Amino acid sequence: MHLVYYVGRLLTRILLLFLTHWRVRGRENIPDQGPLLIVANHINLADPPIIGVSIRRKVMFMAKEELFRSRFSSYFVRNFGAFPVRRGQLDRRALHQAEQLLAQGLALVMFPEGQRSKNAQLQSAFSGSALIALRSDVPILPVGITGTENIKGIAWLFRRPQVTVNIGHPFYLPAVNGKLTRVELTQFTNSIMEHIVELLPPEYRGNYAGKKSRKYEN
Repeated sequence: MHLVYYVGRLLTRILLLFLTHWRVRGRENIPDQGPLLIVANHINLADPPIIGVSIRRKVMFMAKEELFRSRFSSYFVRNFGAFPVRRGQLDRRALHQAEQLLAQGLALVMFPEGQRSKNAQLQSAFSGSALIALRSDVPILPVGITGTENIKGIAWLFRRPQVTVNIGHPFYLPAVNGKLTRVELTQFTNSIMEHIVELLPPEYRGNYAGKKSRKYEN
């Protein structure tokens, strides 16, 4: 990993400790080693580094292609452990890179919604995370993050918002007999989102509010 990765993690941790009430639940659920696909809801640009320091493993990120168009931003985003993906389409190059990273036993963070939610509620997910999990046959670690919608402007610096990262139990998607159908892929994608729903309070569940979920604990 590049020096930017370690400096970025250190700075993120310092900012969280001094400028927010940062809390992480479920760290005991994180496998110590081996390939791991981490899936989370997405509210703020700060979510990737916050999840990175909360997981306490070296993690890679799949990030939107737009972040890599500028040499300046690309330098920092790439060296923080991210690689680009074209949203709204099947990006075979990004899928292949994700599968290679997982084959090396690394942890990969993905945001199934494909973009930040403007109202902090879950939006409909794309199927990329489910497809990668099925093709790589790796455990999926669901994460629910709340409070980062309050990290905006200048005022939040004086309010110390509550930022909570809930880490669930790892799970596998069931094996597919024969060719994977669109219906099955949609079902698997919904299954991933239901695991994230279990880690979020009702006001964050959005398009998945009616899905089966366990009782959320404050």
